[in-house]
Amino acid sequence: MHGNEVLGRVLLLHLIDDLVRGYRGNETWSLQLLSSTRIHFLPTMNPDGFDASDTDCVYSQGRYNDNGVDLNRNFPDAFAGLRRTQQLEEAQREEEVRAVIGWLRTESFVLSANLHGGALVASYPYDNSNGGSEMVGGASMAPDNDVFVHLAKVYSHNHATMHQGNLCSDSTPFPDGVTNGYQWYPLAGGMQDYNYVWAQCLELTLEVSCCKFPSVEQLPALWAENRKSLLAFIQQVHLGVKGRVLDGSGVPVQDAVVEVKGRRNMCPFKTDQHGEYYRLLLPGNYSFTVTYPGHEVLTETLSVPYGPDGYSAMKHDFLLRPAGGVLVHPTSANLTPACNYTLCLRGGGANTGASWAGLSAGLGMAAALRRLIG
Repeated sequence: MHGNEVLGRVLLLHLIDDLVRGYRGNETWSLQLLSSTRIHFLPTMNPDGFDASDTDCVYSQGRYNDNGVDLNRNFPDAFAGLRRTQQLEEAQREEEVRAVIGWLRTESFVLSANLHGGALVASYPYDNSNGGSEMVGGASMAPDNDVFVHLAKVYSHNHATMHQGNLCSDSTPFPDGVTNGYQWYPLAGGMQDYNYVWAQCLELTLEVSCCKFPSVEQLPALWAENRKSLLAFIQQVHLGVKGRVLDGSGVPVQDAVVEVKGRRNMCPFKTDQHGEYYRLLLPGNYSFTVTYPGHEVLTETLSVPYGPDGYSAMKHDFLLRPAGGVLVHPTSANLTPACNYTLCLRGGGANTGASWAGLSAGLGMAAALRRLIG
């Protein structure tokens, strides 16, 4: 995304090689991960910035794209509508940003990360705020804050040093090597908030090196420091619960709203074109409410176990009952960001049959994990 923050692309290329090598060698860790998880990689989002960058650890040459735009300030902002701030039309956004938004419309991504350099910390949403109820003690907290903190700590504590929290000379301390994005510094138009709010994909921003452009000699050690944390993070896509929403005839339905009590998402989580839903949740008891036009509101309580160790989230289908001719419409979420759902598969390469084969996660808007339901 920032062309001068180069370690992320190296890490992702090494990760691809490592996964393929392990799979070909019948290594259990790779076989388990790749048989249960669909992983997408985008090693470079800003190739023009990379070509223009120098090898400086601090300065920003190469940060921007060829038009001089910071791509991590160019996504639709979830809080702009609340401030009645004028948003760019999608066609006016940078080509790289439009490409990522289009990519998000071709898959039901569940978990993703976007890799940066210049610090050593795992940052989680929100990056921005409107000063409303999301503000708690200087942090802008998402409804799934507990999951985000868990995901960030999974990365930092599996990293060789990130969990120590204060290794970069010009950095403020980060307890456990994690931070709320807004509490670190406010950021409007970032991809992290966009993915979470509009694509119902939980994303972290991973700052993976103090130096933005490490020397070649440092790369093997930096890969070794990040390898375990990258793999552990991907495995977390199997948190929570997944399944389908079925109508009164037992047919999977698209755009059914699947809500979890106490998690009032700006844009409610909905089923995709295969009637599938995914909710990343920590172990515990949760009350689910499912709404779909023409059907009774369904509320069920589920006891959700820890899924990553077994490479599968809990599986549960919701079976709806017809409402006897009374239309029942979704009543949950605050729709202030003008929720334009991206779950209808429209792009090239999209699945045409039921996707009972994979969970999706994305790294560096690099990888996208989509959990295998079947």
